[in-house]
Amino acid sequence: MFEAIILGIIQGLTEFIPISSSAHIRLAGEIFPNAIDPGAMFTAITQIGTELAVLIYFRKDIVRIISAWLSSLTNRNARNQDSRMGWLIIIGSLPIVVIGYLAQDFITNELRSLWIIATMMVVFGLILGAADRFAPRTKELSQLTVKHGILYGLAQSLALIPGVSRSGATIAMGRALGYSREAALRYSFLLALPAVFGSGLYQLKSALSEDQVAVYSLGETFVATAIAFVVGYLVISWLLKFVTTKSFAPFIIYRVILGTTVLGLLAAGVLSA
Repeated sequence: MFEAIILGIIQGLTEFIPISSSAHIRLAGEIFPNAIDPGAMFTAITQIGTELAVLIYFRKDIVRIISAWLSSLTNRNARNQDSRMGWLIIIGSLPIVVIGYLAQDFITNELRSLWIIATMMVVFGLILGAADRFAPRTKELSQLTVKHGILYGLAQSLALIPGVSRSGATIAMGRALGYSREAALRYSFLLALPAVFGSGLYQLKSALSEDQVAVYSLGETFVATAIAFVVGYLVISWLLKFVTTKSFAPFIIYRVILGTTVLGLLAAGVLSA
């Protein structure tokens, strides 16, 4: 149970900060006494907790968007920025849904190597750093286009590779397209909801039928999920305030240092992939 509690805290702390929660869950598993990967199923289910935090934190925005989208289906005059955002979230969610479904076994079994995770930590840290440093910063969510929504979605699908970071990939794409840090972050939050909830509930269904979640019981996984929810909610509130005045530089430096360190430990034989 102690390990599950720690993993829940890690999930909550790292899901929204662009440093890859899946990478940290995987690395934490190596540090624990049993040195076992908690698994993609455990990661997907605990992400339900952090996405519930998004659902509650942005509840007013989400209710407004859903209401406007539903109204726009039968009333052309009801079409507005909120109904448009509903369509953009749907469109942006399609790439990760399709790729995730078709490549599920490959992602689960082949992409959780620490070599891949550490490399992605470094590479996408540098990509985010470049996008955040050199991109224009003038666009807001009201200027989001269908093309940009699809590009956001393609970026999010890269997060199927552990170590990339879903928020990091989508924020990097948003910054590269010229959106402000806060705009890129807010759309990243909203865009994640359909995909992460879908993946988590699918894995939960599998876990309930098997009565186990990798090396952790369902009870331990539910505790980790609840903790991830509480910690994740606090992180959302802090991060939205942070990006209004600060850059992503601290997270980028951390990613590169951690990824480089893990690659060094792997090369030295201290860690096994």
